[in-house]
Amino acid sequence: MDYPTLKLIWWVLIGVLLIGFALTDGFDMGAAILLPFIGKTDGERRIVVNTVGATWEGNQVWLVTAGGAMFAAWPLVYAASFSGFYFAMLLVLFALFFRPVGFDYRGKRDDPRWRTAWDWALFAGGFVPALVFGIAFGNLLQGVPFAFDTDMRVTYHGGFFALLNPFALLCGLVSVAMLVAHGAAFVKMKSDGIVQQRAAIALRFAAIATIVLFVMAGVLIATLIGGYQIVSAPPPDVAANPLLKQVMGAPGLWLNNYATYPWMIAAPVLGIVGGAMAALLSKPRFETSSFLATGLMVAGVILTAGLSMFPFIMPSSLDGRSSLTVWDSTSSQMTLGIMLGAVIVFLPIVLIYTSWVYRVMRGKVTAAAIEENHHSMY
Repeated sequence: MDYPTLKLIWWVLIGVLLIGFALTDGFDMGAAILLPFIGKTDGERRIVVNTVGATWEGNQVWLVTAGGAMFAAWPLVYAASFSGFYFAMLLVLFALFFRPVGFDYRGKRDDPRWRTAWDWALFAGGFVPALVFGIAFGNLLQGVPFAFDTDMRVTYHGGFFALLNPFALLCGLVSVAMLVAHGAAFVKMKSDGIVQQRAAIALRFAAIATIVLFVMAGVLIATLIGGYQIVSAPPPDVAANPLLKQVMGAPGLWLNNYATYPWMIAAPVLGIVGGAMAALLSKPRFETSSFLATGLMVAGVILTAGLSMFPFIMPSSLDGRSSLTVWDSTSSQMTLGIMLGAVIVFLPIVLIYTSWVYRVMRGKVTAAAIEENHHSMY
């Protein structure tokens, strides 16, 4: 397989991993964010916890796999992003620590204060990563202040608090609202009674909030937020060297792909229509359909960001030449080829196993089930 095709395939595959993470671990984080609000008693909160308790660990593997794939397929992106977003990633990591201990230690004591403290710890373990991931995408869309020297050593010239700019925070709120809606749809599908009713209300408001915030972000990208465009570059089949191209930046350039490839407009439409369907199907009786709608919304929002930036992966606001793209930030052709072979073998196995797990764990989590399995469930 030729080198440019392999580069494009790995852009698609890493995008699939990120969407897979958002679709699976996303509803875990959304349920955790909602935990203190839709569960008023300990029994109700145990229902919420156990809707995701059986699968959250497997879902989190999507994030680990995406990070590993980025390291192997996009080493320059890995180096630049882990340098620039170092403290943000540490914040995510420490927040994620709350999840395993929160799930495992919450039920160790019957003290209400103990359990409430762990409920808020689980909330933090869902809210902080959801917010930071959105903030990271907001900064990618604006450009990150890094540069390569002639020896391809990367230097980051920003700081943690500079990441918390207004547009990035708006993108963070899009991410939080989107995952809250997805989590609410999952809890609604897996529960009944008062918990299901509260999840339905949360789903309606979160889906509407996602649409409003997503449209606001789109308007800002079209009018104020600077995009990037490649002016000249070597052919995509040459070895990766970002410094060989010329890049320009100006507001509205992220919309160029939609004029060049009109089919890409399907991504933002999918995000908005999926959110609207989720809000319309938020009543308790619409269980699977509302969850599928939020899944479409999540995929549409993430695809919009990826397709708008293509072929950029990590644009540089400091030195346009240092911007990393699909064509000049990848590993060698042999590395990409070997990795693709591994994916062809193992990805179907992973998908089959994951489908089997969800089939085995299907069904609702009810108050009666919690009481009957008092010591074996979270």
